[in-house]
Amino acid sequence: MTSKREKTVAIVQMPAALLDRAESMRRAAEHIREAARKEAQLVVFPETWLSCYPAWVFGMAGWDDAQAKSWYAKLLADSPVIGPPEDMDDDLAVLREAARVNAVTVVMGMNERSRHHGGSLYNSLVTIGPDGALLNVHRKLTPTHTERTVWASGDAAGLRVVDTAVGRVGGLVCWEHWHPLARQALHAQDEQIHVAAWPDMPEMHHIAARSYAFEGRCFVLCAGQYLAAADVPAELLAAYRRGVGGHALEEDLLFNGGSGVIAPDGSWVTAPLFDEPGIVMATIDLTQIDAQHHDLDVAGHYLRPDVFELSIDRRVRTGLTLRDV
Repeated sequence: MTSKREKTVAIVQMPAALLDRAESMRRAAEHIREAARKEAQLVVFPETWLSCYPAWVFGMAGWDDAQAKSWYAKLLADSPVIGPPEDMDDDLAVLREAARVNAVTVVMGMNERSRHHGGSLYNSLVTIGPDGALLNVHRKLTPTHTERTVWASGDAAGLRVVDTAVGRVGGLVCWEHWHPLARQALHAQDEQIHVAAWPDMPEMHHIAARSYAFEGRCFVLCAGQYLAAADVPAELLAAYRRGVGGHALEEDLLFNGGSGVIAPDGSWVTAPLFDEPGIVMATIDLTQIDAQHHDLDVAGHYLRPDVFELSIDRRVRTGLTLRDV
């Protein structure tokens, strides 16, 4: 018999339709339905699954690069604009409906087109509740290296842990897991389930995810993409291979997955799935968190508030203030 604190979670390690938002949305809804049929209550997607991780930036970061500009324009046109929380008919309507119909919480990694500055993109993690309501939008605080030629820097408005039907859920994107203050910001909000979204999962990414679970005494769903050469538009493939580098220069598999679920002691609940598409499933028991807090609670008895203090500014700034009088 399943206890009330046991939850079933899923990580979607299936290819998106690169730079085809409509088809990617259709696939996402299908994967959400499949995960729900397997009794998942939380369904998670990797970094910018919707609908392209722009790996080409690592191979064409030069000034005024015509190819880079062209692909940026395509990505911008393909990326959804997120409406206000109450707008159920915004560009995420298909995802909202899939979450509602299947009664699951969804965390989606996506390229988000700014509602206020239409020429800018963010690397975002969007959390949608089982009623289809928008619960949170976290924008990656600092894009890494040449990612900054594609994404703007996020703010702390979405650096939040939110209550969901499966527990208190938060998330960070890729190298944010080496941002100590961002980690502590979520630990301090009583995070129970953490989404660690990445494009790929080499050993160092798994080390960071397992360390996060141990440090925060929480479950971590580390989500990596599965992407083969056949999934990339032919005219983009050469640049994409150069950007990913290494094995991707010659092999058919560009991103080999590696998604898995980690317990609050840093051990694997579900070992990483490599080299094949799939939906990674796990049943987690939130009571494990209480036991692990006995010796380590970085936001409680292991914290020294008399020595350290973290301040977070969550105000949203658009860079424009209008005064008519």
